[in-house]
Amino acid sequence: MDFFIVGRKQERLLLEQIYMRDDPDFLAVYGRRRVGKTFLLRNFFKNLPCTYFEVTGLKDGTLEEQIQRFLQKLKEAFLEEIPTPAPKTWIEAFQLLTACIRKVHPREKIVLFFDELPWLAVPETKFIQALDHFWNTEWQTRKDLKLITCGSAASWMLENLIHAKGGLHNRLTAVMSLKPFSLQETEEYLLHRNMKFNRRQILELYMAMGGIPHYLNAIDKSLSPAQNINRICFTKNGLLFTEFEDLFSSLFNDSPAHVELVRLIARSRKGIEKKELLKEAKLSTSGGTFKERLAELEEAGFIASFVPYMRRKKGTFYRVIDEYTLFYLHWIEPVVSHLKMSLQDSHYWESKMQSQAWKSWAGYAFEALCLKHIEQMKDALGIRAIAAEIGGWRFRPKDKNEQGVQIDLLIDRADGIINLCEMKYWDGKFVITKNFAEEIQRKILVYKTQMQPRKTILVTMVTPDGVLRNEYTVQVMSSEVTLNDLFS
Repeated sequence: MDFFIVGRKQERLLLEQIYMRDDPDFLAVYGRRRVGKTFLLRNFFKNLPCTYFEVTGLKDGTLEEQIQRFLQKLKEAFLEEIPTPAPKTWIEAFQLLTACIRKVHPREKIVLFFDELPWLAVPETKFIQALDHFWNTEWQTRKDLKLITCGSAASWMLENLIHAKGGLHNRLTAVMSLKPFSLQETEEYLLHRNMKFNRRQILELYMAMGGIPHYLNAIDKSLSPAQNINRICFTKNGLLFTEFEDLFSSLFNDSPAHVELVRLIARSRKGIEKKELLKEAKLSTSGGTFKERLAELEEAGFIASFVPYMRRKKGTFYRVIDEYTLFYLHWIEPVVSHLKMSLQDSHYWESKMQSQAWKSWAGYAFEALCLKHIEQMKDALGIRAIAAEIGGWRFRPKDKNEQGVQIDLLIDRADGIINLCEMKYWDGKFVITKNFAEEIQRKILVYKTQMQPRKTILVTMVTPDGVLRNEYTVQVMSSEVTLNDLFS
């Protein structure tokens, strides 16, 4: 079986540092389901010189079932016979694990990997208390021991481990939030699977399902991107046809409230302000809970918060940036009932991709995608090493006769430059018309009038295929970023 790890350069570097250190380490890894957490951790450590122990929690498993699974994995890893009677508590189970650890040569590294920790750590079983006790009193006394915990339930991992106020507070030595593949990693993954799509086709696939390895694994190389999207998203047995509800319920304890917030945010293409969101939300009414749920959604990569330039936290607004979520809410959900009743698979998506509605929506999806690839944009502009503040800006006039302005992305640089970024999805080279040039100049004028910046404002166009040179290009554009740059 092929265990080649695609991409994940920063994550592999962290794991390598942890493995090489002659100190005990306690790593917590979290990220949405099917993003590749288990694959990365298992295939990084399992083939290294070490004693490797891995156990995965059973969803809704009883204490007895969880411990039986634990004991089986203990036997496989340490080649030890399990004494009878079997332990009945996690304290007793970890005593057995500790006894096995003590028999391993002092210079041999040991990796303990507890996967799907939220399923193991049911409160009444006192798993967390036992883990805390043995880490503090036994396991961290061994220099080459690496304890790794992993879970998809973002809210649980954040509350009970990463931001824990109880026994595990400050016990962690490292935290990893595993995100979906970037465009470049997606291309590398597809090439590794011998799928030779061009970058425009990869962009189409990415805007529908994002960079989730498990989703990408469903792609059939003999089909076009449109055919693949139709099969995966718009057929009754398609992987992503009914994935949405399962996705959120696996991540969040109170998933209906999180789904409500995502739906409200997704309704506004240019984002919604925090105060407006709180006003409309019905399931997230208390301030603390509301704030925590927004933070959890952002940590899990579904939304992004943008602080208006020079406004600090006042006026923060949110946008949905998860590709599959945007695609599901706009395209899949409205036709789920109809397609469930259909007696044969349709060619729904192939027809929709020719529509004006798709072109309009693709512009929105492309903007969201760009906001996740800002580092690649900075690379293309040659400013990665320059400190910069990233944000958006809005002007809502009090006078109804005035026209408002929204700038989706400002890169405020420490070298006296502000890049005003305009992101446009276009088939072929984008054409800057007279009207578009006047609109950009109006944005700059309003921004300068309201904010009075001391820095020079340069307009950066971000498009798939670049900008066609004409008289208005010279007037407006200072630099450009293309799809190839986003793949860097």
